Amino acid sequence: MDPVVLFFLLGIIAGLARSDLRIPAAIYELLSIVLLLAIGLKGGIELSQQPISGLWIQIVAVLVMGFTLPLLLFPIARFFGRMDRANAASLAAHYGSVSVATFAVGIAWLGSRNIDFDPQLSLLLVLLEIPAIMVGIVLARGIRGGTRWGPLLHEIFLGKSIVLLLGGLVIGWVAGAEGIVGLQPLFLDLFKGFLALFLLEMGLLAASQSRSLHKNGLFLVAFGILMPLPLGTIGIVVGHLIDLNVGGAMLLGVLAGSASYIAAPAAMRVAVPSANPALSLTASLGITFPFNIFIGIPVYHAIAVRLHGVLG
Repeated sequence: MDPVVLFFLLGIIAGLARSDLRIPAAIYELLSIVLLLAIGLKGGIELSQQPISGLWIQIVAVLVMGFTLPLLLFPIARFFGRMDRANAASLAAHYGSVSVATFAVGIAWLGSRNIDFDPQLSLLLVLLEIPAIMVGIVLARGIRGGTRWGPLLHEIFLGKSIVLLLGGLVIGWVAGAEGIVGLQPLFLDLFKGFLALFLLEMGLLAASQSRSLHKNGLFLVAFGILMPLPLGTIGIVVGHLIDLNVGGAMLLGVLAGSASYIAAPAAMRVAVPSANPALSLTASLGITFPFNIFIGIPVYHAIAVRLHGVLG
């Protein structure tokens, strides 16, 4: 097991044991900023070495997937989970969007095994943050629901995660590998160390969310465990169809099988205040995030390898 995952396990154990272990909010904020910039920089450096003009088909395919996934999830939450429209749409938006932390662990998992992946995955990550949130808002409120799209679009496109990921991507793309040499010790060499501390805090947060499961019934548990692998498989198939390599298809599967707990909650809070954020956060952070860390990531890789052999 990768040591960074053990940090996450330590956080879960400490949280469930009601330890007074805490990472100060300012340090957690710094860790998230460094990780988001590092992921963007890595992708930008790699993109600087290839023409971006050949990526349009991949970009369109990934956007279509991003708009489609929440449409598949909404009726499941609505009818099987017996959720009202607002909460079903919020849950669909969370699971249609992506988890940057899960993506970071996937990168670390591939790196520890010297498995290459397509550099444009950081760009595709940024693109996948947005469509599901917009679909979730429309599902919850409708086109005529009185949504003030100006402030909402500002929240979505200028939220911290999008600005840092896209900003790092552009900086890495413009500067290239030689221009980033001076920043490499902080953003690249220490990436796994920052990720380990970040996952320690994620473990503490996941443990705190898991305590509310008894209030929300078995549906969230079933949804959080059963949804990632089918969604991830869709992402892997799309990755294969758009000619990603095995590592790239696996990471696209990681993104499709993950659930947002940063961008989606912020947007839903603004656009759909009637939705209960505890429901979506309990499922995404308390159930799906640990599932993907311990089980999902290696399974996504196995599926990517198998599909590459069958369809390749």
